[in-house]
Amino acid sequence: MEVKEAVSLAKQYVHDLFADERIDNLGLEEVVFDEKSKTWSITVGFSRPWDSPNRYGGILPAELRRSYKVVKISDADKVVQSVKERTLLPSPV
Repeated sequence: MEVKEAVSLAKQYVHDLFADERIDNLGLEEVVFDEKSKTWSITVGFSRPWDSPNRYGGILPAELRRSYKVVKISDADKVVQSVKERTLLPSPV
């Protein structure tokens, strides 16, 4: 399968899986293909309604939080094998 197809499958799967949570801003973050296991690891990010705090009545810009998920897909049969949380390390200041 090509990269674009793997990404499309991952995004659609996450969109459907988290549909009840009304996710927004779903986007691609990272793509890795493992030659040995013949699997795709697609990282996608999204926000949920409760991830956007309203700071001081909208006077100050709010920092939008995002959730990141790694979707593992078999290249051979295009089946999603897992969806895992991707935790980001804090940026050094």
